[in-house]
Amino acid sequence: MADARSLALRTMKTLAAAGDRVRPPTPGVVVLIYHRVGGGSGTEIDLSASAFDEQMAWLAASGRATSLDDAVALLASRSGGASAGAGGHSSAPGAASGPAGDPGDDPIVVTFDDGTADLADVATPILERHGVPATVYLATRHVDEGVEFPDDGTPLSWAAVREMASTGVVTFGSHTHGHLLLDRLPPADAADELDRSKALIEQNVGAPAHHFAYPKAVAASPEVEPLVRERFLSASLGGNRPNPYAGTDVHRLARTAVQVSDGRTWFVRKAQGGMALEDSVRRGLNRVRYRSAVG
Repeated sequence: MADARSLALRTMKTLAAAGDRVRPPTPGVVVLIYHRVGGGSGTEIDLSASAFDEQMAWLAASGRATSLDDAVALLASRSGGASAGAGGHSSAPGAASGPAGDPGDDPIVVTFDDGTADLADVATPILERHGVPATVYLATRHVDEGVEFPDDGTPLSWAAVREMASTGVVTFGSHTHGHLLLDRLPPADAADELDRSKALIEQNVGAPAHHFAYPKAVAASPEVEPLVRERFLSASLGGNRPNPYAGTDVHRLARTAVQVSDGRTWFVRKAQGGMALEDSVRRGLNRVRYRSAVG
């Protein structure tokens, strides 16, 4: 079974790489999704410390790693104006500089979903060593109540969150409170999810939670999406594609999932904005997997 799964993953990635040659990725900001580093779960989203270290070294050497704040400010400024919402702020904090014109100069953002303890123990020291900024989207109920994530994912403590924030390389955004899907919650419940998560982060970190990521990259219902836009400067989904400098909706940011099976070759291709076909296949499968899920 494991061999069959491995073969299927390699086949899908090979086809996705071929798709990039037919339709090369456009210039734009690439946002990478990570989940766990050195957690020992054996899952596709739990990278070894050595693999993550190699990837962060590549990013640092490329000179392309940038913060989510700066990337959102850049995209908002290029898309016909600053993003409204999040308490009336006109743009994300931080200065943003545009790309130098070469596709190899496109900014790359590192993000994490959920908030497992290995991010403090393993990932943050690596980020510090290479000077790569990152944003962690916290599912705050897990942190606040010590609720484990799937595959024995021990959640961060608030003390660990504060220690990560003190490094200056890690910032925090919201991933809802209970990691609930916002396409199947009534607006009042969704607003509570968003407000509780945002408030807990800001109270415990002492900094604004400007950014949001949809759990499982499932977009909100039309009734709920405006609630996200009102509270946050950006919101992230999936997509395995760059966010173009003109016309990107910063409340529907595309992100690219990094997996164990990517190795160096497919990681670099993803960091360069490729492998869109892989995400298209995954989204099709996830529509079936998450049909009856709530979180």
